[in-house]
Amino acid sequence: MMLNRIVYVALFVSDQTRALEFYTNTLGLEKRFDNPTPEGPRFLTVAVPGQDVELVLWPGTPGRAQPTPGGLPAALCTIAVEDCRRAFETLKGRGVRFDPPEVVERPWGYVARFEDPDGNLLQLRQARALPHPR
Repeated sequence: MMLNRIVYVALFVSDQTRALEFYTNTLGLEKRFDNPTPEGPRFLTVAVPGQDVELVLWPGTPGRAQPTPGGLPAALCTIAVEDCRRAFETLKGRGVRFDPPEVVERPWGYVARFEDPDGNLLQLRQARALPHPR
């Protein structure tokens, strides 16, 4: 196959400096690149420590996914965690507002949804261990 891997995913933000503060100091991601471009905005990326995929914090209008009937819209970014409730409490203590305001249990695991300062919808996800076939 000619495709190797996803390297960047863009999140549109209204203020790159404010977004960088949120994603690094509040969520705990690490800054990877912060370089000016000839056009003006910075090429600014963050990532989960130890992972290759980076989020590009790019100037633009934050996206809004359409909700499903009776459901929630898709999150732009899902971050895997080992303990959703612990991550939820830690981030809540740092001022992150979750909606709904609690961890939600699903058949496949746990999820907690929140928005960044620009309204981009993100979520924490803890997968439930699947039983081993016998």
